[in-house]
Amino acid sequence: MTLFARPDAGCRLARSLCLGTARSSFARRASSTPDRIFALANDVLAGNRAALARSITLAESTRTDHQYQATQLLSLLLAARKAQPERKSTFRVGISGPPGAGKSTFIEALGTMLVRSKNHLVAVLAVDPSSTLSGGSILGDKTRMNELSREPNAYVRPSPTRGTLGGVTRCTTEAIALCEAAGYDVILVETVGVGQSETAVDTMVDMFVLVSPPAAGDELQGIKKGIMELVDLVVINKADGPLLQIAKQSASEVRQALKLVPPRSDWWEPPVTTCSAAQQTGIEEVWSTIRQFWEVSEGRGKKDEKRWHQRRHAMWSSARESLVERFTEYYTGGLADKETLAQAEYRLDHEELTPSGAAHELVKKFLS
Repeated sequence: MTLFARPDAGCRLARSLCLGTARSSFARRASSTPDRIFALANDVLAGNRAALARSITLAESTRTDHQYQATQLLSLLLAARKAQPERKSTFRVGISGPPGAGKSTFIEALGTMLVRSKNHLVAVLAVDPSSTLSGGSILGDKTRMNELSREPNAYVRPSPTRGTLGGVTRCTTEAIALCEAAGYDVILVETVGVGQSETAVDTMVDMFVLVSPPAAGDELQGIKKGIMELVDLVVINKADGPLLQIAKQSASEVRQALKLVPPRSDWWEPPVTTCSAAQQTGIEEVWSTIRQFWEVSEGRGKKDEKRWHQRRHAMWSSARESLVERFTEYYTGGLADKETLAQAEYRLDHEELTPSGAAHELVKKFLS
C-alpha cells in the first residue's frame, strides 16, 4: 500500500477538474444549490483551511438553513471525490483515554512527526466537553497543540460536544468527510477524556487507540468497561524518568488483561506499547503499529467493510436525532400541541402515569 504525500499542483488541478465534472452532474439533481456553496466546495478541494473551517462550522450549526446548505456541500464534495480517477487513501484514528493520560501531548507529537518526516497531511478533530449549565466550551485543545497548529500541513479543529454522549460531537462524521475532501489523509479524532465509556468514536474511525497513563488501575478495571473490548492499540504514555519502569509494568498488566477479553477479530491482536510524548520517545514505534494496521486492514478489505457499516450506523443515528428534534418541536414549538402535553404532565404529576407511560402517550399522539 502506498501512503500518499501532500498533493502537488497536478493533483490539485485534477481535483478541480473533478469538481467541474461533479458540479455538472450534481447540478442536474440539485439546481437550487447556491453558487457560494459551489465556491466553498472548490476552496475546500483546493485545501483552503479557512474554507474548511467555515464548512465544519456550517455542518455544526443547528439552524435548519445551515443544515440544508451543509448537506448540499457534502453531497457536492462526495460527488467530486467519486469523480477522481485515483482516490487518495485516507486513514482515521480515534484516540481516547482518561483525563491526565496526555492525549493532547501525544497527538501533537504524533501529528508533528507525520507532517515533518512522513510527508502526510494531518487533521486533528479535538472534542471538548460542553457545560451542562451554559452550553459553552473552553475549546483549549488547539492551544495545547500550539506547535502542531502552526504546521502548514496540519489542521487542528476543536469542537464542543453540546450534550452529545460518547466522547464525540453530533457532526464528527461530517467533519471527517470534510477534512478528507480537503486532502488530509490522516485524521486523528480525540475524544472527551471523561472515562472508559467514550467509545462512540469507534463507529467513525478505522482504528481505535487507547492512551493511558502509567499505573492506571488494576487489570479488571479495564475489562469492566466496554472500551477494552474495542481497542486496536493501547499506548502507555509518560514512560520516562521515574515513571519508566512503572509504565513498563503497566504495559505488562494490560497485555495480561487483554488476554481475558474476547478477540474482536481473527486478523489483529491489539498490541500494547509505551511512549513518552513529552520526550518524543516511542512515537515512531506507535506510528509503525498504526501503519501496519492500516496496511493489513486495507489489504484484507476490512477498512472498507467497517466504513460500510459505519455509514449505515450514521444514517440511523441521524434519523433518530431528526425524529427527536421534530418530536420536541411538536410539543414545544410555535404550533405546539400544548393540550396533549399538559394532560400528560398533569397525570404524571398526580402519579396516574409513570414517566414511560406519559412518554408513550406523547409518542402515540405525535405519530397519529
